[in-house]
Amino acid sequence: MNNIQSVRGMHDILPVDTPIWRWLDEQLAAIFDAYGFAQLRIPILEKAEVFTRAIGQATDVVEKEMYAFEDRNGDLLSLRPEGTAGVVRAAIQHGLLQTPGLKVWYQGPMFRHERPQRGRQRQFHQFGAEVFGLAEPQADVEMIALGERIWRVLGLSQRIRLEINTLGDPDDRRRYRAQLIEFLEPHAARLDADSQRRLHSNPLRIFDSKNPETRQIMADAPGLEDVLAEPARAHFQSVCTMLDHLGIRYRINPGLVRGLDYYSRTVFEWITEDLGAQGTVCAGGRYDGLVEIQGGKPTPGIGFALGAERLIELLRASGTERRRDPQVYLVHQTEPEQALRLAENLRDALPALRLECSLAGGSFKAQFKRADRSGAELALILGPDEIASGRCQIKDLRGERAQESVLVAELPARLARLVPELASV
Repeated sequence: MNNIQSVRGMHDILPVDTPIWRWLDEQLAAIFDAYGFAQLRIPILEKAEVFTRAIGQATDVVEKEMYAFEDRNGDLLSLRPEGTAGVVRAAIQHGLLQTPGLKVWYQGPMFRHERPQRGRQRQFHQFGAEVFGLAEPQADVEMIALGERIWRVLGLSQRIRLEINTLGDPDDRRRYRAQLIEFLEPHAARLDADSQRRLHSNPLRIFDSKNPETRQIMADAPGLEDVLAEPARAHFQSVCTMLDHLGIRYRINPGLVRGLDYYSRTVFEWITEDLGAQGTVCAGGRYDGLVEIQGGKPTPGIGFALGAERLIELLRASGTERRRDPQVYLVHQTEPEQALRLAENLRDALPALRLECSLAGGSFKAQFKRADRSGAELALILGPDEIASGRCQIKDLRGERAQESVLVAELPARLARLVPELASV
């Protein structure tokens, strides 16, 4: 019988990989806390309407990528393909939008049925941040500043660039959509198949095409900036002025659009050249109409989502790696309960201590081999002589420090001095 394999495009995250994931969780949670964001945990499974209503029927996500199915009650459900629509549903349902300035962040797996490739899987993980009730341009700027701080904290500022654009207000987009269709219709036969399909349903998405001939055509397309009314134009100018004042570097990219229907005004992306074709690490923008689309009162909003898999790949390419090896490994030639009692007492005294106790037994030589493979810095040695004298031996596994004998009662204090991470707790 063949072994059962994981679903294509849905990968296990193995123990050797989880330390960098945990480290990233901790870093981002601390940054969100610093900006006043509270975590919101939303379900993986939602009514499909949450996404079809928000994202739009004429998008690849809804047309081709959503994992949607009927449950036993006949309700149409979907695994979440993105986080923002579910956050808005939760905020409306629980009355979180009564006071302007709600700030929330989320994390977790998302699901899209697309061709698996480097940087793009069917189950992928995102972190996202959302702000509701603030229409002012400074909300856009703080959101971008938050993203810039993430890259600085992670040491990635030199590997990522910021691009921004404005999509204007809904009336601006309607006027522009008509102009773009009028421009593209004479070239329809030369467009790639996806772009031909989008021509009348979602023509702005044609800017995303990777087809060389289509991109050449789009290079001569009219610009949205030419049809912007004064409110959207002034908003975007204020955003740019404040970014300049904060020293945040950016490039205005007129071809930058969002593939989801609920975006308006400011949109932005952070892009890297280090991940090949899948170069967008984080993307977001303003979505002032989304809450109303989802059945709530008109409420402005802005947010972004970043892809964890792409970010971790970028961290590793930059030489960042994290391990969570035990700091101390306990080898023993005693009754098992004596070693386990010592290990538990040390964990009580030093809650931050990562200690692995040898459970398989065997000779000291075999146990020291396991201790060395564990990555631990120190070994504790507990044998009959140590039990009789109330002491424990400490052996340096990585350096030249002489082996020492310590009273068991003094062992927590000695370990706290020897392990730098414990000294700072």
